[in-house]
Amino acid sequence: MIRLTYLLRRKPGMSLDAFQTYWREVHGPLVAGHARHLDVLRYVQCHTREDEANQAMAAARGGMEPPYDGVAELWWENVEALEKAMGTEDGRRAGETLLEDEKNFIDLPASPLWLNYEYPQVNPSPEIIVARERSTVVKLYFPLRALPNLSEEAAQLYWRTNHGPIIRRQAGTRTLRYIQVHRFEHPIEGALREARGTEVEPYTGHAELWHDRGIQAARSPEGAAAGERAIEDESKFIDFRRSSMWLAKEHVFVDRM
Repeated sequence: MIRLTYLLRRKPGMSLDAFQTYWREVHGPLVAGHARHLDVLRYVQCHTREDEANQAMAAARGGMEPPYDGVAELWWENVEALEKAMGTEDGRRAGETLLEDEKNFIDLPASPLWLNYEYPQVNPSPEIIVARERSTVVKLYFPLRALPNLSEEAAQLYWRTNHGPIIRRQAGTRTLRYIQVHRFEHPIEGALREARGTEVEPYTGHAELWHDRGIQAARSPEGAAAGERAIEDESKFIDFRRSSMWLAKEHVFVDRM
């Protein structure tokens, strides 16, 4: 299974509400209508929330990039399925149609995208956790870049084999799911970036964590210490100034998984 991650910034002069409304009500159904032409198994929009926690999380890490306005996520069975779909006449026409509509609301040069593999860390079965608009569940989105002295491969290895176990051990009752999503290089990424005139470099990957704000968790010295340990370990492989973090709600348009 592979996933396309597409971090979105809205066009200059467009409000967040107008951007998210157009994306949800116009572009989302358009993608869903072309999903079979592109062999998309799942398509989810993650809409950024204007939440005071966003600023608090960034401040705890000494400052980070501003949150994106949302994330488009699309899944395929494998790279071969994506390549095959993009190579058909229907797939090419679908891609052109979607890109033309993206120009109506997305700042394309400022919106990076890349392909990923998923590495579940805390994962329920079945995998049905969704941060829906009217639920108390929120999704933490954490696109990260490696420290300058680390290769992408080295950073991903540390993230997967050292940091992942730390977060798993500290996961409390409010933590419903935690996934690491690691970028891998492929020519399709370059083709998609070139078509959009993308200027922002891709990230090393992103972390996703769903938690339930409806579950009351008492503040404790142990909880505070766990948070500090997590940030201290993040600093060993993450360049905070070139990474970002925010809370989001999800809208699922296609799910054939």
